[in-house]
Amino acid sequence: MRGYEIGTFLLRLILGITFFVHGLSKFQGGIENTVGFFSSVGIPGVMAYIVAIIELVGGAAMILGFATRTVAVLFVIIMLGAIFTVKIGSGFMGGYELDVVLLVIALHHVFTGSGAFALDRSLKKDEYYSA
Repeated sequence: MRGYEIGTFLLRLILGITFFVHGLSKFQGGIENTVGFFSSVGIPGVMAYIVAIIELVGGAAMILGFATRTVAVLFVIIMLGAIFTVKIGSGFMGGYELDVVLLVIALHHVFTGSGAFALDRSLKKDEYYSA
């Protein structure tokens, strides 16, 4: 096993945990609050449900290394939406720096796949993996 595969695994794991926890908190904190926030910034409230489900289910899938590239694309879309609709006005520091990091980690998985210890590898879904 190569070092970059372990590195990719660690990035996948922390990305998955981060999104899973954010999705879980949206439901635990009352999804209606998130719906209200989305509406207040001009995003249809139904998108709060879609984002929360992608974060929760996608986060779990990312942790497991299942459908990694597909989930990573969805995470990229969510991060671009967050940056350009909500965070951009706050500037980089204290605004969207974490979002950029998550965006780049998700892009890493779009380009490289899942790395080590992934269901994608055992299911032969990660077509760019080379042993």
